[in-house]
Amino acid sequence: MRTRRFFWLFSLSVALVLFSAYPGFTEVQPTPEAKRPIITHAFAVDKGYYGYIWRIYIEGEDPDGSMLRIASGVEQPGNGRYPTDWLYLKPQYQKHFRGYIQWNTFGSYAFYLPEWTQITLKVSVFDKTGKESNEVVFPFTFESGVKSPYEYTLPPPFEEGDNAKLGNVFINLYQIYPSGSPNPMPVVH
Repeated sequence: MRTRRFFWLFSLSVALVLFSAYPGFTEVQPTPEAKRPIITHAFAVDKGYYGYIWRIYIEGEDPDGSMLRIASGVEQPGNGRYPTDWLYLKPQYQKHFRGYIQWNTFGSYAFYLPEWTQITLKVSVFDKTGKESNEVVFPFTFESGVKSPYEYTLPPPFEEGDNAKLGNVFINLYQIYPSGSPNPMPVVH
């Protein structure tokens, strides 16, 4: 029994040391002069059909060079808030980035979304100390009869064409069915 407990405590100690040594998980203590990141510019179209590959353009900066991850949260009337999706920034984007995050809106949990379904995407950036940037809000409506959402002119500073793909948003939307359930399948007991 003592040997098991010793082995368990030893294993736990080794795991904690290894985990804390991983560079992406080290905790940085905020300094009094540390500043929070800022999203300086943002753009996204506000209408498109279900299945549209939505690009959300953002530019951010952090004077301390400690930006770590982008948070994407979605709210949908009738479904509420979905779990936050996190996208970790590459080291070269921790001081400044300009690019887009991509969301393939065709999710595996909804075969389609009804016309006029509305969602709201909220995006912010966190630094290594946990400080959050300003939040940018993007309303979006699924519509099939609109001008092609791929035919748009990017506003400054995104029109220059050197926008990096920062990563993908992995949030699957649900369709609300008349029963009020997000799942059309009956519950079997």
